[in-house]
Amino acid sequence: MIRLNMNEMASRVAQDIPDGAYVNLGIGMPTSVANFVSDDKQVIYQSENGILGVGPAPEPDKIDPDLINAGKQYVTLLKGGCYFDNAESFAMMRGGHLDIAVLGAFQVSATGDLANWATNDDKFPPAVGGAMDLAVGAKQLFVLMRHTTKTNEPKILEQCEYPLTGAGVVKRIYTDLAVIDVTDEGLRVRELYGDNTLAEVQALTAATLLPPL
Repeated sequence: MIRLNMNEMASRVAQDIPDGAYVNLGIGMPTSVANFVSDDKQVIYQSENGILGVGPAPEPDKIDPDLINAGKQYVTLLKGGCYFDNAESFAMMRGGHLDIAVLGAFQVSATGDLANWATNDDKFPPAVGGAMDLAVGAKQLFVLMRHTTKTNEPKILEQCEYPLTGAGVVKRIYTDLAVIDVTDEGLRVRELYGDNTLAEVQALTAATLLPPL
């Protein structure tokens, strides 16, 4: 059974980022999606800490310590980019001005509910950030996550067990096994990687999967 690595997963998401889109990439694995967006596309990246026009990581000798993204990674600013305060940034996120947000997740439900800010484990403190604002404000919400936990427990469930970030907000799920769309009919497998079969992916999913069209 084929499982994509982190870069391969990010590359698969990048294929679906259209030219001219305004995009927010969540902290962690989603951030790496920008590394794989084709150079022939102009994509404008927003960071919730108040940057529009985020550029690539700087060369080590050109780091500006005051210029970081929401994940506290050093970034650059593209020509025409700008800074603004958190109020404007969150108004942008909530106001439907972003075309796509790509977020990680602990769990996703069969109806597109997203849980990505808290678990039931007291060892890991909750951390919501701007995910709730992105979940309800972005025109499309993509989730990028591994299909199962480290102990092979499904992360796609009929209903989320963790506190929700947003209800019915996820449009598409990218995992290391498949791409799955959240539709009115249910979870529709859009793409299986390599020789992965629907039965194999279904066995690692705690919600019913519909076959690819």
